[in-house]
Amino acid sequence: MKNMDPSKLELIKMAAAQTAGKSGRELAPIMLALITNANRQGIRFSSDEAALILEILKQGKTKEEQEQIDRTLKMTNTLFQKHTK
Repeated sequence: MKNMDPSKLELIKMAAAQTAGKSGRELAPIMLALITNANRQGIRFSSDEAALILEILKQGKTKEEQEQIDRTLKMTNTLFQKHTK
């Protein structure tokens, strides 16, 4: 995180603050807003940065909530792949 672009770091901190105490199902709209906001600013996250974001979001969540986050991401990735083909 030390070498991360400050604007990306700020978005990640904002997402972490907004997701505190939220369940797995409540994270999807927050993540969508994060991605949309980043895209508007011309910011793209690498796969390593995306993995870091997910780990931050999973902190303090139950195993079930972490699995829900993973399922939501798989579904989202599938949708993005269909729209980019």
